[in-house]
Amino acid sequence: MSFLGKSDRQILETLGERLRRHRLHRDITQEQLAERAGLSVSTIKGLEAGRGRLDSLIAVLRELGQLDGLETFLPDPGISPLQLAERQGRPRQRASRTSAQKTPPAKKDKPQSDW
Repeated sequence: MSFLGKSDRQILETLGERLRRHRLHRDITQEQLAERAGLSVSTIKGLEAGRGRLDSLIAVLRELGQLDGLETFLPDPGISPLQLAERQGRPRQRASRTSAQKTPPAKKDKPQSDW
């Protein structure tokens, strides 16, 4: 399933539904999952509805045995050997501005009036 054509809301709802199916597959109630993950039942309900915080999601994924899915979800981009060599062995710490951002916009001169 591709998320490309979906809105943010649709993606969150899909992820919440998948989380619910994982919970049901393991035959765990929302109350049991909340207790095991150290969260409230309303937090579990919120996550399954596509709302919630990342730390809550991680706690639930840990309890459902799905933490390894995060590596597939957002893999480490690593460091390009070429970039590492250019930076003399130091990994990048900040993003650079584009050339359009580096130069401030030119001030427009006021048009000269005829009078």
